[in-house]
Amino acid sequence: MEHLDRITWNPQVMGGKACIRGMRVTIGMIVGQIAEGHSIEDILDAYPYLEREDILQALQYAAWRVQEREVQLAEV
Repeated sequence: MEHLDRITWNPQVMGGKACIRGMRVTIGMIVGQIAEGHSIEDILDAYPYLEREDILQALQYAAWRVQEREVQLAEV
């Protein structure tokens, strides 16, 4: 997911969880807010240091992480 340039990982920030631009805002927090029914505008109002593209990339990242993948196992 090379186009997700706003998603960062740092062991010193939030225990290495995926965050937005090195801030203490995790992808999980953003996805949780959306799941609770908050709109992108609600999140931007509550966290004025976030940008719309931050939210969109967080959702893209979360969707990518939960994609189902079939793995072929070797037959024994």
